[in-house]
Amino acid sequence: MPAITIPAPAKINLSLHVCGKRADGYHLLDSLVVFAGVGDVITVAPADTLTLAITGPFGAALSTESDNLVLRAARLLAETHKITAGATITLEKNLPVASGIGGGSADAAATLKACAKLWGVKLKGLSNQTIATKLGADVPVCLKGLPAFMSGIGEIVAPAPALPEAWLVLANPGVPLATRAVFEALRGRSSEPMERGRFAGLTSVWALSQALGLTRNDLTLPATKLQPVIGTVIKGLQGTGAMIARMCGSGPTCFGLFAEEAAAQRAAKSLATLNPGWWTAAAPILKG
Repeated sequence: MPAITIPAPAKINLSLHVCGKRADGYHLLDSLVVFAGVGDVITVAPADTLTLAITGPFGAALSTESDNLVLRAARLLAETHKITAGATITLEKNLPVASGIGGGSADAAATLKACAKLWGVKLKGLSNQTIATKLGADVPVCLKGLPAFMSGIGEIVAPAPALPEAWLVLANPGVPLATRAVFEALRGRSSEPMERGRFAGLTSVWALSQALGLTRNDLTLPATKLQPVIGTVIKGLQGTGAMIARMCGSGPTCFGLFAEEAAAQRAAKSLATLNPGWWTAAAPILKG
């Protein structure tokens, strides 16, 4: 069988409400999630044993990990379906590590898809709950790879209404920021869940930006206190003409929303020129 290649697109939380906290300490979320046309790439090929090679511009950041999430995903699939075959897995790491855009979860989801195809097994044998527990709460929505509402701790995924064609500019200032630290710094009362109905029937990016303006990312304040440069990134995106600029997930990556590719490309180029130490990318919102 020839090698199988599966994209692992960046996961973008267009909104993120923190709606409470479970007894076990996990926070309850309500989020509108989309995927961008930029990301990592997983390639698998037949082999007797399971191995992982990491390449790409951000591969070195993962080179010291002895138990990468990609390997854990492949092992989980093999153990669940009693697969004895191996695979040579290559992760092309194009996204910054620990950047709030779901790179690790997207890599795990792409690995599950690729290895399932390689080994001839059906992914429906792995429930969302099993994946969330074993690999991470973002993996179920990354398996879907479509615009979705995500709730619970991330394991509850519901389809979002069709969204208008739109472009994102992603900007990461290259500073470390641990998700756990952001949640630990979170203070204040819990937010109400989003009014999901306001996202139905949107026909323009302007309408989408208006609907998003009635939501928020509750992690922005604690993340910015830990890394003030996030505020600079958001202001930079606003200065390029983004309809709305906001932090992605737990940061530090931020996004700007644009209606057209040309405007997004100009904005990304401008940010990169003014801030050579940042990672920037212009990409469409994927529609499936």
